[in-house]
Amino acid sequence: MAAAARASRRDFGTAALRRHLEVLLPGFPAVRVCVAFSAGADSTALLAALAPLRAQGLKLRAVHVDHGLQAAAASFRRQARRTARALKVPLRVLKATAGARRGESPEAAARNARYQALARELKAGEYLFTAHHEDDQLESVLLQLLRGCGIAGLAGMPRTAPFGPGTLVRPLLEVRGGTLRAWASAQSLTWSEDPSNAEERFDRNYLRARVLPALKVRWPAAAATVARVARHAAEAQGLLAAQALQDLAGARMGAALSVSGLRRLPPARRRNALRHFIASAGHPLPPARRLEALCGALLAARPDAHPSIGWEGVRAVRDGDRLALVAAAPAPAPPPPAALEWPWQHHPCLVLPAGRGTVALKPDARGPIDLDALAPVLSVRHRAGGERLRVVPGGVRRTLKGLLQEARVPPQERARLPLIYSGTQLVAVGERFLDASVRAGPRTARRGRLTLRGGV
Repeated sequence: MAAAARASRRDFGTAALRRHLEVLLPGFPAVRVCVAFSAGADSTALLAALAPLRAQGLKLRAVHVDHGLQAAAASFRRQARRTARALKVPLRVLKATAGARRGESPEAAARNARYQALARELKAGEYLFTAHHEDDQLESVLLQLLRGCGIAGLAGMPRTAPFGPGTLVRPLLEVRGGTLRAWASAQSLTWSEDPSNAEERFDRNYLRARVLPALKVRWPAAAATVARVARHAAEAQGLLAAQALQDLAGARMGAALSVSGLRRLPPARRRNALRHFIASAGHPLPPARRLEALCGALLAARPDAHPSIGWEGVRAVRDGDRLALVAAAPAPAPPPPAALEWPWQHHPCLVLPAGRGTVALKPDARGPIDLDALAPVLSVRHRAGGERLRVVPGGVRRTLKGLLQEARVPPQERARLPLIYSGTQLVAVGERFLDASVRAGPRTARRGRLTLRGGV
């Protein structure tokens, strides 16, 4: 019976997909689904198979994420729109900028940017469907194995997982990729082929092109077998998570952990508890050597030593018996640029350096600035400390630091705000603060408005 059920799930089409989703998702098809739609063969097959279920109560839409990383991005976008229009499925196209962090591959950066964009787009209670299939799971597990993963890596991609305000669902993990393409071809569907898939410098592409064909010749059921291993590993990972929760309950100190509580655990359970603690806080797990140092030397250090260990934007910091996770200090900001001279009457817009946007000063009949109170040439600077201005006529001169704190301006934004000087007098701080000396009044003849675009 179980074998027959698995065989039926490897079939594909609207009816087979509905049967599978009725088991996987309570209340299906009367649910809201957003398909992550690349316009490739797999996501095209998924969207096309789901589309008829709208007549049965499914609320369906699609989202295409455009990274703009390759010349073919525009053709992917056009294909996504054509397919969605033909299927009568609403589509949104999102732009995502993928900037790789230190030690991060471009493909990992693109994947992270894509999922961040999708998480922002997803609505509360909505399901995000991706078209990952059985062969994708095989690739993922083998790559994790070759990278020296633990049980969580061997578990591969889960069928469902919390995601943003909704749930991520991979309904095709027991469907072969070839089955999806054959069905899409039989339905006369068209799709885009990503040219980057042929670039064997990427590990996944090399595995797909060079290793898996030979593997499947010798072991034709490799994908299904590894998928079974992934399910076993996922079950084991669930047991480890339950053990971690039990162990952490005895070591909690608010948002931190008790060092003495962790020391009482056997080494394997200590590592397991710390991995769960770090992951549940939303941080990437440390490399194996850092985790060993965290579980050993850091916990064994003298209480007054205040040691810490950092990785990928986070630090584990020890203070006495307390172990906490804190965001790593950002890289020091570059020195502020020199003052820029701004003859605003002849050039009302000024481009700020280092991608900080533009600042403009233009006439506006309802603007708050008295243009006649300004020098013909202004200067634009960035914070150096100690700046003051009078925001209320007749009031005391306030420190800029205090004003920014009261306004709850984030620290990263404060450093980028342009300071506008008329002579030696600070008269404006971006669009946020204006000095009383240049504020328009009832008798002001010429009014203007300062605007800031981009950058901050």
